[in-house]
Amino acid sequence: MEILIIFLKIVLALVWFLTLTLYLTWLERKESAVIQDRIGANRANIGRFRMIGLFQPFADAIKMIFKEDFVPPFANKFLHTLAPFLSFFFVAVTIAAVPFGDRLLIAGKSINLQILDLHAGLLFILAMLSLGIYGIILSGWASRNRFALLGSVRGAAQLVSYEVALGLSLVGLIMVFPSLRLQSIVAFQGQNVFGWIPKWGILLQPLGFIVFFFSALAETKRVPFDLPEGESEIIGFFAEYGGLKWGLFMMTDFMEIIIVSSLATTLFFGGWQVPWLAADGFHWPWGGAWLLPHGVVVLLQLLAFNVKIIFFCWLQILIRWTYPRFRYDQVMDLGWKVLIPLSLLNIVGTGLVMEFLK
Repeated sequence: MEILIIFLKIVLALVWFLTLTLYLTWLERKESAVIQDRIGANRANIGRFRMIGLFQPFADAIKMIFKEDFVPPFANKFLHTLAPFLSFFFVAVTIAAVPFGDRLLIAGKSINLQILDLHAGLLFILAMLSLGIYGIILSGWASRNRFALLGSVRGAAQLVSYEVALGLSLVGLIMVFPSLRLQSIVAFQGQNVFGWIPKWGILLQPLGFIVFFFSALAETKRVPFDLPEGESEIIGFFAEYGGLKWGLFMMTDFMEIIIVSSLATTLFFGGWQVPWLAADGFHWPWGGAWLLPHGVVVLLQLLAFNVKIIFFCWLQILIRWTYPRFRYDQVMDLGWKVLIPLSLLNIVGTGLVMEFLK
């Protein structure tokens, strides 16, 4: 039974993850169209139904599956094929440690709404995202294309630089919520400050969130941090890819958006927590309660988590279509000269405040 439950959680989580990834491609095309006063993708249809372009992601998937899988004759064929699968795999497995909700009770059995409740879940996600750099390096090197190699070297330098700031930005959060277990961090945020303000990470670590969010944007390698793919300067680390393998790189970018949104939600915005919602219903800070069935509470928690995720996905796409690309030296300066000092300042400030409040 335990194995069956874990298998079902894996299937449901992957279906949610990949479906949201597909529809982020639609959201980006529609959101960019609104910004640029266009209609956007709306031609894919089933019969007479177009549904404002909602069938477009499936049309794109079919096109990529049947498109020619071209490998340059001068490339290292094995590594050229392996690279996109490495990038895809290391991002996909991170969903295992993301908590979607608290617990679901079915026939007296308690089911944790998380695939793996790891004691070092935060480190697991950061480690898997870091390993994705191998796919970027291999794709440029195996293509035997100097410009693709330059893109992969830029990507490696950018990711290493911003992973330092990303990791340091979370140290202050761990000092406030003393755990690396993501469910515990979400549970800490279920408390209230002054009896009515939700004790979310953004309230206790505003500077940490700013550093985290900008570092995470750089990790996704999208505008304004898309130096590894800057078409006006170089041709990108996946220039020699086509068909499904190119699609895996594209999907990896959108999956990273979801993972960044999941981390921002889980660490700084209460995760699946709803203000003043306990396991048995709402308990208002001004007195009184509104008791709810267990199933309704779980549904509200899942809904709150998804609404926060979609908001951060929308925000990242909005940033991508609003700001111009930075120069390479500006990207490196922002990481090493601004974000890392700010993250260190946040750690020192958090320690001083905690010592003062003892």
